[in-house]
Amino acid sequence: MTTYQTEAIVLRTWPFEEADLLVSLFTREQGVVKGVARHAMRSRKRFGGALEPMTHVRATYAEKPKQDLVRMDSFEIVWSPMSEPVDYARVSALQFLAEVLGEALPERAVEDDVFRLTVATLTEVKVGQVWMPVTYFTLWMTRLMGWLPELGVCIVCGEALRGQPVWFAAGADGVTCGVHKRPGSVALPPEAVMLAERMLRRPLAELLKEQWGKAGPLAMVRRFAVEILERHLERQMRSARVLARL
Repeated sequence: MTTYQTEAIVLRTWPFEEADLLVSLFTREQGVVKGVARHAMRSRKRFGGALEPMTHVRATYAEKPKQDLVRMDSFEIVWSPMSEPVDYARVSALQFLAEVLGEALPERAVEDDVFRLTVATLTEVKVGQVWMPVTYFTLWMTRLMGWLPELGVCIVCGEALRGQPVWFAAGADGVTCGVHKRPGSVALPPEAVMLAERMLRRPLAELLKEQWGKAGPLAMVRRFAVEILERHLERQMRSARVLARL
């Protein structure tokens, strides 16, 4: 049996045999692992409030050869989403982050860049401040997973699109010029393209020094990034629909 101690993000828990919980954990050293937290619904000593989704923890768990599930031994809270005020928008945003990670990351694939992105985003998702962190996270996830298309060139004719609207369709690769837009395409205006490019060059903390609402170019970038994720995941994300209705 091998014991691991690593930083991790709790993604989801499920009831599992009496007082046990099945836990999905995004670890820094092993990627996503699943395991059983014995008596977690009764024991406050080993886990306390550390099993809330999107809690950043130092996790200790043990793994036996040829077993899919690890044994979760204890979690120490590094940062908890319950340590700050909550409202419906903030809860929905955290659920969205958890759903994206749970769907996009294959088990046991080490993704240190994604882990650092997640940690940087978590602490910035606050009451009254969810839209820039969520959009930043979504756009960067498409890039880190290798799904973000080149925004400056039409994939059909090769025309440079600087200063022009770019057109994207949920069911097709790349972006196009207006002449070669596909059926059902949506325009991403130049100001939204410029914002996306800026988000890919600047840290989130710097962008948050400005005032950001839900609508405008930020909403357009968010829709674009969500549609890319859903296309590659081949499913609609329920939490994205909840956010869209806020």
